[in-house]
Amino acid sequence: MPQQVAAIAQTQKIIVEQNARLGAGFSNKDYMDSGAILVSSMQEVYAKANFIVKVKEPLPQEYEFIKKHHTLFTFFHFASSLTLTKAMLKSEASCIAYETIEDIHGALPLLTPMSEVAGRLAGQQAAKYLEKPQGGSGILIGGVTGVAPAKALILGGGVVGMGADVTICDINENRLESLENLFDGKIETLLATKENIMAKLPVVYTVIGAVLVKGAQAPKLITRDMLPLLKSRAVLIDVAVDQGSCFDTTKPTTHENPTYYVDDILHYAVANMPGAVPRTSTQALSNKTFPYIMKLLNNPLDQLPDKVLKGVNIYNGKLTNRKVADAFKIPYTNLATILG
Repeated sequence: MPQQVAAIAQTQKIIVEQNARLGAGFSNKDYMDSGAILVSSMQEVYAKANFIVKVKEPLPQEYEFIKKHHTLFTFFHFASSLTLTKAMLKSEASCIAYETIEDIHGALPLLTPMSEVAGRLAGQQAAKYLEKPQGGSGILIGGVTGVAPAKALILGGGVVGMGADVTICDINENRLESLENLFDGKIETLLATKENIMAKLPVVYTVIGAVLVKGAQAPKLITRDMLPLLKSRAVLIDVAVDQGSCFDTTKPTTHENPTYYVDDILHYAVANMPGAVPRTSTQALSNKTFPYIMKLLNNPLDQLPDKVLKGVNIYNGKLTNRKVADAFKIPYTNLATILG
């Protein structure tokens, strides 16, 4: 955001691509007044800057501009894309992923704001796409007097808001107990076993997949052969699409064309859900990333805490995230060995 650009500009030259934040409600003038140098293209940003801050992973059209002297700080989700992983290894750039930086408690502070936004949007989207005009079965998710709310299944004990009759499945029993206490028994909780999931599918109208495995691909909890268990025009919302998806039939979609059917089941799999609310998303993510940006700008990697270094997925052409290496069966190098 402009105020954070102003803070960085006191000690660093900062370059911003024109119109990069118009959708979030910030103008080019806002950034110029904050001390930024505006350039007209993505290519110019890479040509003039060494430290690149983004929101999403580099697109294929960016690959040729990324060089060894660059450090990229963004969401990467490497385990969901071998193509991206190979491209960044080839570039020999340093790639620091928001989603694998940890705090002192082992939580993921930079993933949390986008997970919160996507989680809340997931409930809204489930409600919308259950409506008949949107291709759903014509169910009001929260019900009305004398009519029960829709039954919903949430896979993963994250942040998902809705007014339905909710069952949450997770592999962490402590998390399930915490959720039961948080919602005062108003939700049902189940261990996320295949048997429990299959037993629930015939009675629910929507399933929200919000599964997270740190740095790794999300597991496929609903496979193609399980779709016939669902009601006709049931709605699947895949919040884990950026991490490889948790439904076997997921394919990434866009806000312009967000849904498709497989076996009469409506799928919603927008790969950038928080992009629907760019101002909220920008503020939430910027608030969390800014302290890390300042640390990375002002300290060499070997002087940063181990929890921050967990964000370094690729360094000097070496893959330093073991889970990504395991996912694609490619060589892994311990970062501590490289840094000495």
